[in-house]
Amino acid sequence: QVRLEESGGGLVQAGGSMRLSCTASRRTSSSSTMAWFRQAPGKEREFVATMRWNKSGTDYPDYADSVKGRFTISRDNAKNTVYLQMTKLEPADTAIYYCAADESWVVLYARPGNYAYWGQGTQVTVSS
Repeated sequence: QVRLEESGGGLVQAGGSMRLSCTASRRTSSSSTMAWFRQAPGKEREFVATMRWNKSGTDYPDYADSVKGRFTISRDNAKNTVYLQMTKLEPADTAIYYCAADESWVVLYARPGNYAYWGQGTQVTVSS
C-alpha cells in the first residue's frame, strides 16, 4: 500500500502562483507513475500532469494542453515527493487537486482508472 498526502492548496489571485506537494508513504517501485488530476464542482476528474520514471531514473513529464507552459511537475526521489508548480493561475484552475500513483509505467496516464493510489485532495481556489 502507498498512502499519498497532498499539501499546498489554498486561495490565490488570478495571475499568481502556487506549489502543490504530494508525498508518498514509502518509495515506490523503480519504474512508477505519479500524476495530478483535478475536479471542479459538477465536472469530471481531469488529468493535469504526470511524471513517469523508468528503472534508470530518467523522468518523463507530460501535461494537459490546458496547463502546458504554466504548470511544471517535478519530483524529489529522496523525499518520495512530487511537486506541481503552478503559475499564471486562472479562475478556471479552481478545483480540488488530487495526487495519484501507480507502481508501474502507466501508458494511458490521463485515465484516472489506471492509478492504484490516490490522495485525499487539496483545494485550489483562484479568485478573479
